[in-house]
Amino acid sequence: MANVAASGGTPGDQMGLLRRLSYNTNWLGFWYMLPAAAFLVLFLAYPLGLGVWLSMTDAKIGREGVFVGFENFTWLWDDSVFWLSVFNTLVYTTVASLFKFGIGLYLAILLNNNMPFKAFLRAIVLLPFIVPTVLSAVAFWWIYDPSFSIISWTLRELGWIETNVNFLGEPWNARWSVIVANIWRGIPFVAITLLAGLQTVSPSLYEAATIDGANRWQIFRHVTYPMLTPIIAVVMTFSVLFTFTDFQLIWAITRGGPVNATHLMATLSYQRAILGGYLGEGAAISTAMIPFLLGAIMISWFGLQRRKWQQGESDE
Repeated sequence: MANVAASGGTPGDQMGLLRRLSYNTNWLGFWYMLPAAAFLVLFLAYPLGLGVWLSMTDAKIGREGVFVGFENFTWLWDDSVFWLSVFNTLVYTTVASLFKFGIGLYLAILLNNNMPFKAFLRAIVLLPFIVPTVLSAVAFWWIYDPSFSIISWTLRELGWIETNVNFLGEPWNARWSVIVANIWRGIPFVAITLLAGLQTVSPSLYEAATIDGANRWQIFRHVTYPMLTPIIAVVMTFSVLFTFTDFQLIWAITRGGPVNATHLMATLSYQRAILGGYLGEGAAISTAMIPFLLGAIMISWFGLQRRKWQQGESDE
């Protein structure tokens, strides 16, 4: 009897406890979430932890390295190329995200109206997003070609320029060129997501606003925008995260050139870690991205907790 008490009850009692936990509503949710949690730990948490650990070592390709603390970060603090990549990343993310939001919102409102071939137009809008990134990069690489650029040819025919524009050979031209390419690829994601949000807005709200004499801008300001705000917060958070960590588009078009003018933190990390062989340094650059990404997530999270984000009302 003492052994039974020490073990927590009879085998029948333990089976009953397991059976109750299996059918308990709260625990049932836990069991359903367990496979997804295991997946996230295996493919997200472990690589993230490994990257942070590598950033504190002097590991190189073919050598494990030893713990060096914050030495890699101290070295990066004085690295002008690293700070240039931070500047490029912030400019790239800010400008591209703003344009993707503005154009995507306009397209969402446009496609939400009744018009001929609406389904076909929605499919066309999705094309830039479903085309593989590398193919998009190759297309833009030809569009920006210094000798055969269709843009330069058109401008010459119009008499606006005399020589071809060096899109990818000048630092600021290259920055704007890759930003345009990213905008083109990211607009469908924003537009289709916001369009899905618009479809959830009750038509009776628009009818009531029209009866009250509201014009189009007033309807958008006081009906559409407040109802879309939670969706805007989520979609723009993802847009900022995708843009901030962009790698494929930049690497396929410019590889960070000219003279590091288009290097983002992601591409510089790859160059230092994989091509250069300095895994610790590359991991440190990747780890330095974490505060920026957490900041974007927290801004969205705190915003969604506020009443005015959820209901379109001002805090009082």
